[in-house]
Amino acid sequence: MFVKSWAYSLVFILFGNLVAAEQSRGPVTNLPLPRFVSMKANEGNVRRGPSLTHRIDWVYKRRDMPLEITAEHGHWRRVRDRDGAGGWVHYSLLSGVRTVIVEKDFLQLHQRADPGSPVKAQLELGVIARLGECGPAWCKLSAGGYSGWAPKTALWGVGPDEIRE
Repeated sequence: MFVKSWAYSLVFILFGNLVAAEQSRGPVTNLPLPRFVSMKANEGNVRRGPSLTHRIDWVYKRRDMPLEITAEHGHWRRVRDRDGAGGWVHYSLLSGVRTVIVEKDFLQLHQRADPGSPVKAQLELGVIARLGECGPAWCKLSAGGYSGWAPKTALWGVGPDEIRE
């Protein structure tokens, strides 16, 4: 009896993990959820639901702003911004180009992923930068003609465990 209940438990755990893994992919694109993207357009309506008949709650007005996709439905993506606000945006307004928002005032861009390396530039709080490669703790950014490495903890738009080459 013990062996049978143990076997059922194992099957339940394995099936549960399989379902969880399947739920971490978008049903439309089969891409990971959640994932980061950026605004392709200069302006984008954020709606209550995934259709043109749903009310517009607000308008994003910042090109290249990083957003996190949390759900998919047809041609619509549910997104959230760094403040946690979100809604549904048409997929044509989004880009796969990765950007981040600087969350620390006067963030230093270093020559290498090392706090002791020379500082190449400083970025103000709220600056949007292009995201390059990322290691466990540092990411390479470019903004305003400058590029360098910054600590991942000072950025919004990249996952804490995300590695990019």
